[in-house]
Amino acid sequence: MLTLLTLLASVIVVWLFTARSGNPMGHSGVFLRRRILNWVPLGVTYALLYMGRYNLTVAKNALGGLMTKSDFGVIFGWGTVVYAFAFILNGPLTDKIGGRKAMLIAATGAAIMNAAMGLFVYLQPEVNLVLAFSILYAMNMYFQSFGAVSIVKVNSGWFHVRERGVFGGIFGILISLGIFLAFQVGQLIVDLLHTTPAGDGTSVVSAPYWVFWIPSLLLALFVFIIYFMVRDRPGEAGLANFDPGDASSGESDAPDPLPVILRKILTNPIVLTIAAIEFCTGVLRQGIMHWYIIYGKEMGYAHDFLVTKNWGLMLFIAGATGGMSAGWLSDKVFGSRRAPVAGLLYALMFVCVAVMVFSLHNPWVLGACVVLISYCVIGTHGVLSGTATMDFGGRKNAGTAVGLIDGMVYLGTGLQSLSLGFLTEKSWSYWPVFLLPFAAIGFLLARRIWHALPGKTAQP
Repeated sequence: MLTLLTLLASVIVVWLFTARSGNPMGHSGVFLRRRILNWVPLGVTYALLYMGRYNLTVAKNALGGLMTKSDFGVIFGWGTVVYAFAFILNGPLTDKIGGRKAMLIAATGAAIMNAAMGLFVYLQPEVNLVLAFSILYAMNMYFQSFGAVSIVKVNSGWFHVRERGVFGGIFGILISLGIFLAFQVGQLIVDLLHTTPAGDGTSVVSAPYWVFWIPSLLLALFVFIIYFMVRDRPGEAGLANFDPGDASSGESDAPDPLPVILRKILTNPIVLTIAAIEFCTGVLRQGIMHWYIIYGKEMGYAHDFLVTKNWGLMLFIAGATGGMSAGWLSDKVFGSRRAPVAGLLYALMFVCVAVMVFSLHNPWVLGACVVLISYCVIGTHGVLSGTATMDFGGRKNAGTAVGLIDGMVYLGTGLQSLSLGFLTEKSWSYWPVFLLPFAAIGFLLARRIWHALPGKTAQP
């Protein structure tokens, strides 16, 4: 019931958010309705990719001693490194083949890899678990790397710069929905399908293979939905294309050669600064999202404390509100500038991480801090990876731009995964201390591009 209510709330929140944000470009009702039919299947598939990505954390807790913190850090670390470097290939490839085909590749590949991981857990062969999962999860993350690239690439042709803050908010909601599906629904799957009561009042958890198989089946379903419903540009859906007002304004629709794309992206100081900020986002985002629930279990309050037992729901609420407020502030208060919103959110993250250093043993203060950080980090990720990539990469090169920037997110994720897996084995006191410098660096970098706007939008 909670899952259905959350899904319904997601639809209502997105609808209200888009309705209240207005229609600054004066699109027709036909266009707006067709755009919804375009991004909803993409968005739900993107959320399901998250479910098939972060189910590893739920499986780790269900597997208990079979997967230690160090094991989890190694497996997740290898996956995120592959995810990050896959963008070198998949960003330009998406610009060439289009976002629709890229999302079909993402959903198909991730469905197959999740099915394989579930089969491994089900059979439990006499094979080294860390080695097997490192390979399977890395392959899963390769296909997952098409996800953000494809959704941003498609929507770069459907949203003007002046309304992309709205999309940034939607992007944050979709991320939050995916996290909810991974953590809250994933734990529900473990509780319903893999947990049996023992005679002494405790319970026994069996191998959690359905945590992988259910996302696999759902992704396979949405492969067919995307094939029939999603189109890369309005012109392919029987509507008129329009100039989105980004860095590609005034250019032809012909795709740029790869050397030209790379030169445009890698010589743009604003894009490179955003990439550096998002590296810090990767450290902070996963450094909270994964390790807090593991910390709660070790401290013994994972199932009876408000925040930990509803971690997926807490992440959904924090991320959805963070995405919406960041997108609204960007378009309505800061004139479609993205960096001021990111800077303000990073300042709040720095304060919260600093408080965490002194409050690890106070579950209420710690819980408030991690929820606030989740609010900030999804808001930042939405306006930078989800929106600024379209703005400064331009419609033609959005895939490569988001590839670079989201790749940096996952390089940061890989760094924190390997580092915190090692550090937390020694002492949990190292956890917030490791995160604190990245919050400061992210704020300082956002200040450097405070006034940046793309292409024609930057002109009087």
